[in-house]
Amino acid sequence: MTPKLFSELGLSEELLKAIDKLGFEQAAPIQAAAIPLLMAGKDIVGQSQTGSGKTAAFGIPAVEKIDVTKRAVQVLILCPTRELAVQVSEEIHKLAFFKRGVHALPVYGGQSYDRQLFGLRQGAHIVIGTPGRVMDHMRRGTLKFDALKLVILDEVDVMLNMGFRDDIELILQATPKERQTVFFSATIPRPIQQLIEKYSREPQQVRIEQKAMTVPTVEQIYFEVDRRYKIELLTRLIDIHDLKLGIIFCNTKRMVDDLVDHLNAQGYSADRLHGDMTQTMRDRVMNKFRKSGLEFLVATDVAARGIDVDDVQVVFNYDLPYDGEDYVHRIGRTGRKGREGRAISFASGREVFQIRNIERYTNMRIQRGRVPTVNEVEEARSNVFLDKLRATLTSGEYKRSDQLIERLLEEGFASTDICSALIHQLHGGEGAPTKPPRTEDYDRPERDERPPRGNFRDDQRPQRYDDRGPRFERRERVESPRRFEDRPPRAGAPSIVSARPVKSPAAGAPSTVTAPPAKPAALAAPIPPTMPFRTKAAIRAEALTEASAIKPEARPAPETKPAVVAKPAAEKTFSDREILSSVKPPATADPKSFPQKTAPPWAAKKRENSAAPTKGKLSRATPPNQTRLWMNLGEEMQIKPIDIVNAVAGETGLPGKVVGTVDMRERHLFVDVAAEHANGIIAKLNRAEIKGHKVKVKVA
Repeated sequence: MTPKLFSELGLSEELLKAIDKLGFEQAAPIQAAAIPLLMAGKDIVGQSQTGSGKTAAFGIPAVEKIDVTKRAVQVLILCPTRELAVQVSEEIHKLAFFKRGVHALPVYGGQSYDRQLFGLRQGAHIVIGTPGRVMDHMRRGTLKFDALKLVILDEVDVMLNMGFRDDIELILQATPKERQTVFFSATIPRPIQQLIEKYSREPQQVRIEQKAMTVPTVEQIYFEVDRRYKIELLTRLIDIHDLKLGIIFCNTKRMVDDLVDHLNAQGYSADRLHGDMTQTMRDRVMNKFRKSGLEFLVATDVAARGIDVDDVQVVFNYDLPYDGEDYVHRIGRTGRKGREGRAISFASGREVFQIRNIERYTNMRIQRGRVPTVNEVEEARSNVFLDKLRATLTSGEYKRSDQLIERLLEEGFASTDICSALIHQLHGGEGAPTKPPRTEDYDRPERDERPPRGNFRDDQRPQRYDDRGPRFERRERVESPRRFEDRPPRAGAPSIVSARPVKSPAAGAPSTVTAPPAKPAALAAPIPPTMPFRTKAAIRAEALTEASAIKPEARPAPETKPAVVAKPAAEKTFSDREILSSVKPPATADPKSFPQKTAPPWAAKKRENSAAPTKGKLSRATPPNQTRLWMNLGEEMQIKPIDIVNAVAGETGLPGKVVGTVDMRERHLFVDVAAEHANGIIAKLNRAEIKGHKVKVKVA
């Protein structure tokens, strides 16, 4: 496509002055193709990669079409996340800088309703919002579309993955039929094509063909590393490349929190960005990152949509994304507007196959990197220090200390020794800064959480010590009486009285804990307290006696043998539960005659097998390649299907499309999920809460 200047696109003087103020002269390919069609009132479908200038492609016509004399909503822009809505709003304000009277209002969840209601009452011309909050204002009657001219859906593929399809359709149905509709997306799968066919009128396709879906100015590398050593490799790469501003992507919120704690403990300036944070916290972190107050922003995919920060040097895929589309969005945060960038991915085990899938999706080769050694890291950090020292010497902007140096020379110290001592003090001596420096030695085992330095080998992991003492020197614990010893005997049955040697807490001498004899006392036959251990034969005889009490029928008495006291080290002691489980029950024994808590094993098993199977409400068949899960949440708790989709996406980092049909019931629900991710979803959601309710999940 032939490059075009903005002055050739037929824009007003106010817009051209604003574009010139932003420093742009030549339109990007997507802008040159889309702006004339939008100005002519055509519906379009724009497809282009992230960071190619899509915001200005629809923002310029949106500002141009506003009639400032009408105080009503004339343009609606839907975005998938709060961050992207804020970014688009800032861009609109810059473009409308010289067009007086244009009022653009961001509307998103987490922000005060009062501010948004005030802006709508003042007559906002352009509303940029997320589907959920836009729907809230529609229900309240505070957002009306009577004068709406243009509807723009930005990042449609992301909105559908997040489960906003129903909301999008309800919003489009509430807008005037003669409106102009614009779809912008990095990819156009079948569900988006269905929306386009249903809600657009003869849409024009604007597609920027490129050989690769990623920006060619971004250097892409991956390292094959065990997940235990990812943090170690991350810090090495940061040091060897002297990186100052970057984004690190993780798949889960828990991993984001853990990684931020590790980086801060090792002296790096890092902060988090994920879905559990309030909007105030997100804004604070993003403002700090934009002003380079942070070195590294650790984020999840959903929370990081719309991050547009200049001069991001590197994007780390600490956890590989689940599909190639997310990979494109991630590395689009660096190398923006023609700048150079670097994308580094970590792969462990089978994740190497995922690298191949990403290569096929992006049609671009990802180079395999070699893990830098400790010596290479040390040399790189020394070179950085020397460069800074050379720059200081060349500029001459330092306070001279000739008198101190002369005193040291007169005392006989060599000049090289003086310099070495100063550098030593600078690195780790008394003159070191309070913040842990970047140049600290990798072999210093000062922090317990620091991963092992050196080669990535299992035999270099720090040794774990047991503070409980040697295995055979542990103190004997005081055992409480067993269940069957605690239980009073039935009428006519002899009681089993056992004694076990334990240590007295005060004196430390052996004492005997004896169960109280049942009445009548003549039936009790206590074991002499001098006997430290019961023999196997004696225990079995007691068990048989207890079993005979189940049914008072004539049974041949077991032949008792004289008790032989064996050495304590060679004798194996059996618990009553083990002995009773080996005794066969009488043929006429009724398992229901036992209490449920104290029933012998054979009775509990027989009762379990005889229980009638419960019949639940039948539900529809689960589709192939999906697993049906049960959850303890239902309509009584004000739970909606979109809450389940958002919870799965937020807790696991998976795209919303892994969730299928959600079958809501009064006090529980069934949900179909992709079979390959079922176990991971169960593990993550069982530690989560939805609308204040603790979630319990299992396979239905």
